[in-house]
Amino acid sequence: MNRIDDLIAKLCPKGVEFKELGGLLKRTSNIRWQDVQGEEFQYIDLTSVDRNTHVIGDTETIDGETAPSRAQQIVHEGDVIFGTTRPMLKRYCLISSKYDKQICSTGFCVLRAKTELLQQNFLFHLLGTEEFYNYVESNQRGASYPSITDKAVKAFRIPVPPLDVQREIVKVLDAFTQLEAELEAELEARRRQYQYYRDALLSFAGKDDIRWATLGEVAKSYRGTAITEAKTTDGIIPVVANSPLPVYFHGESNRSGETIVVARSGAYAGLITFWDQPIFLTDAFSIHPDVELLNTKFVYYFLQNKQSIIHSIKKGSGVPHVRVKDFESFRIPIPPLSEQARIVAILDTFDALVNDLTSGLPAEIAARRTQYAHYRDRLLTFREAA
Repeated sequence: MNRIDDLIAKLCPKGVEFKELGGLLKRTSNIRWQDVQGEEFQYIDLTSVDRNTHVIGDTETIDGETAPSRAQQIVHEGDVIFGTTRPMLKRYCLISSKYDKQICSTGFCVLRAKTELLQQNFLFHLLGTEEFYNYVESNQRGASYPSITDKAVKAFRIPVPPLDVQREIVKVLDAFTQLEAELEAELEARRRQYQYYRDALLSFAGKDDIRWATLGEVAKSYRGTAITEAKTTDGIIPVVANSPLPVYFHGESNRSGETIVVARSGAYAGLITFWDQPIFLTDAFSIHPDVELLNTKFVYYFLQNKQSIIHSIKKGSGVPHVRVKDFESFRIPIPPLSEQARIVAILDTFDALVNDLTSGLPAEIAARRTQYAHYRDRLLTFREAA
């Protein structure tokens, strides 16, 4: 950081000029679909931009016949786009060469910097600062579906240090985002590896020496106990229902040890989760295998690997649900307990690496994001010139 401090002291010792963003931007344009008949484009919708990595993921191929009404704005490499619909979701990104001259939704504000005044990556990093989002929050309109106008975004006053200062700051912050991108790529590779090994380890088809049984034969299922939040007592016991997260907390438990929980109804009907702590089970049911035959964690991994099939047994169009009776007919292999323990040990290692928020790659990525945010807000805070 010393080089940046030295440059600031040398090039702007009396502070940095602040200007409205709009005065630092070039004009942008919309597509005329009648002029591009037969041509195809990649369409960047609001949901195309990842809120954490700030890169473009899935896009849709469109032409003049299939383009949705909001597919209007032409983007160029180096543009920064910012989602103005529900802006606090922080959907913003820098357009790469891959999406040069493609189309984005009118739900984005397209910011095309005058590069003789403003570095594109400098602008990208500015859009993540706490100061900018405080401004956005105070200028968005609408309660249920808030938005901010392009005019309001462009009225935000930003610091405009000399380009040499901007470049040095960008160099530091880009190094953080590059490291995060590498960690994200490694995480995705590990997830694919995890899926491969999970499929291989839990595939027992064609193995004649493996006994199979239905869950109803080798496990007991229990319905949860209804409880409202008003009836809970103070405590830290998760109240588990039809979602992967606790609905609230309670002072008592009705399940302890290792518990496999199946969401009984609603959007998550059939979802398998595993709890290795005391819980209070409510609107869901739990599965408790015969421990003389089955390792509980092995059963969880096997069922989790069949999650798409389990979801397919739910019934009902309004509020879908899974019946315990139907679930108990699900067939499960029973390899030797020693083999089950070996499989669990391998999958536990992978699971911690790709899913555990307190260790492994997710924790490393979270730490890097926190570090980046700290230096971003520090490096992009300037004393305004009088």
